[in-house]
Amino acid sequence: MRFGVLRKNVAGISSRVLTERLRMLEDKGFVFRHYAPTIPPAVTYGITDRMKDIEKVLAQLEGLARKWQGEGTHGRAKGMVPRADVRPLRTLKAIFTNPGPTSPS
Repeated sequence: MRFGVLRKNVAGISSRVLTERLRMLEDKGFVFRHYAPTIPPAVTYGITDRMKDIEKVLAQLEGLARKWQGEGTHGRAKGMVPRADVRPLRTLKAIFTNPGPTSPS
């Protein structure tokens, strides 16, 4: 997926911060980056098999967050955060569940 497409899919993030996050994810082996020396340069990103494994876990966490969010104040242990915030999970999901190039296996 091209960088510009990623930037449009992730609301509220600057190009600089998105670049930093993608570099960190690349360093950790979750994302691969392909650079084509064209004019203008073409940079595409895709997910690795490692990220595909993590996607399953993120989907489960998102399901739990939605479940807990729907519980309101009932059944909540004392001192717990008032609501589960699913925005970070949505952001990751938006980046990595859109069709795009996949890594060579």
